[in-house]
Amino acid sequence: MFSTTTFDIRVSVIPEYDFKNSFPAENRFVFRYNVTIENLGDTPIRLLRRKWLIYDVGFGFTEVTGEGVIGMTPEIRPRDKFRYFSNVMLRSGVGSMSGTYYCKNLLTNEDLEIEIPKFNLVAEVLSN
Repeated sequence: MFSTTTFDIRVSVIPEYDFKNSFPAENRFVFRYNVTIENLGDTPIRLLRRKWLIYDVGFGFTEVTGEGVIGMTPEIRPRDKFRYFSNVMLRSGVGSMSGTYYCKNLLTNEDLEIEIPKFNLVAEVLSN
């Protein structure tokens, strides 16, 4: 697990290689990443946007931005968690991801940038 805490918001990520949806002969390596966002503080927040930086060895960086996550802009109350999963496809089978969640403190209206920890993506079929 990869984890970091910013402004009392802990983001933890568990990546896994998706054998069923990957086709190495076609340079298609799919990874699932499971995310938990935990509000350790005393004020509710709303996740508004995200920015991902995806690194694919041999193919460079791609930046992906968008509203919310998985079509939602969740409110995360104090001592509560929000969990979701998503997927990413790499052509090389080796890379990493990191990013930022853009949130709002719902009591003070303050904008918060919450770090998403960098995590590695390595297709297990390449390590044999």
